[in-house]
Amino acid sequence: MLNQKILSLLKVAQLKSYTEAAKQLSLTQPAVSQHIRQLEEELGVKIFDRVNNELLTTPEGEIAVHYAERMFTLYENMKSAITKEKSGVSSLSVGITHTSESNPIAEALAKYTSEHKGVHIKMVTDTISNLYDKLRTFEIDLAIVEGRSNDSSLRYTLLDTDCLMLVTRVGHPLAKKGLVTVDEIKKENLILRLASSNTQNLFVSHLQSNNMDIADFNVILEVDNVATIKDLVRRNFGVSVLPQSACLDELKKGKIAALPIENFSMMREVNIVYNSDFEKFDLLRDIISTYKETVKNYSN
Repeated sequence: MLNQKILSLLKVAQLKSYTEAAKQLSLTQPAVSQHIRQLEEELGVKIFDRVNNELLTTPEGEIAVHYAERMFTLYENMKSAITKEKSGVSSLSVGITHTSESNPIAEALAKYTSEHKGVHIKMVTDTISNLYDKLRTFEIDLAIVEGRSNDSSLRYTLLDTDCLMLVTRVGHPLAKKGLVTVDEIKKENLILRLASSNTQNLFVSHLQSNNMDIADFNVILEVDNVATIKDLVRRNFGVSVLPQSACLDELKKGKIAALPIENFSMMREVNIVYNSDFEKFDLLRDIISTYKETVKNYSN
């Protein structure tokens, strides 16, 4: 069982109250206070301070809580893994970006689990930054992200390469062209991913390398959800710059058009990221194979 002192620490940090933490843990308030004092003595730091009658976590306490959260997640994952092992089920938790929700990876994961009855996959969608945090705290086993981080504790397997394209409705005048220029895009209403997204960051970095600025464009809307952007483009509210992989289904069905931008080779890697102690490489290889088959089907 997970150490009771760790449970007390997490509950006090969550509720900002020894009394409320004690109630939820079915303990007395003095018992919870004793757990925190014991931790402080063991670690040689002050974990909580009371300021203006508010219970605040100290900088050292934030570190203690962060690692306690890791311990709790590992413990819960251990129980879940043992339960699934007993029932003959292999489980995997996969984090994907909002862009990946619209590309073939979600379909590939669904296809793989439908064909392998002994495999259970939990798919979590979040920002790249949050996915890396979830990896480090072992909340997920894998993350599928664009690009790479500088964290040497993580390992990468290349899944695919992708590029950004100008996306328009099929009947748009630009859709008839084989290539669009930046000047042509400046004349359009532009609907982009959020400024915090890697998609917009990659577009902006290419603009800057060509001595241009995003302020030179008529950006009318920034949207987090890729599916919403594609729907707005189809309904002629504007054009967008999106990853080609996120548009494969609509392109195959002739719902939208995607064109390269002159002098803008906006290529990027799509990687599978995991911790150094990851062991389910057979499962990983099978998923990659299923993904490549899924992508191939879009080109047929």
